[in-house]
Amino acid sequence: MTTVEILYRYAAQPTEAVLFALSAAREVYGIRQLTFDRAAQTVRVEYDATRLNAATVTALVRRAGLEIAEELPLIPPPPPEPAATPEPAKA
Repeated sequence: MTTVEILYRYAAQPTEAVLFALSAAREVYGIRQLTFDRAAQTVRVEYDATRLNAATVTALVRRAGLEIAEELPLIPPPPPEPAATPEPAKA
């Protein structure tokens, strides 16, 4: 088994019907866990990559009714480098 995670940002808070549909999606063989972060409006899906691929997982989440705005990287980008201050000109 190869466990993979994918992170989605959703556009609108899920309704109760969507949450029930997503809980049913957990019954799909290969879906291991769904974790919501309501403050960040994200859902993290852990799945078995030997059984499913990212496109199938995305389709399952959308079919449940969750409006996916974007897929996010799991590793945040590094902070921007501080701007270099120019050295004063010598006379």
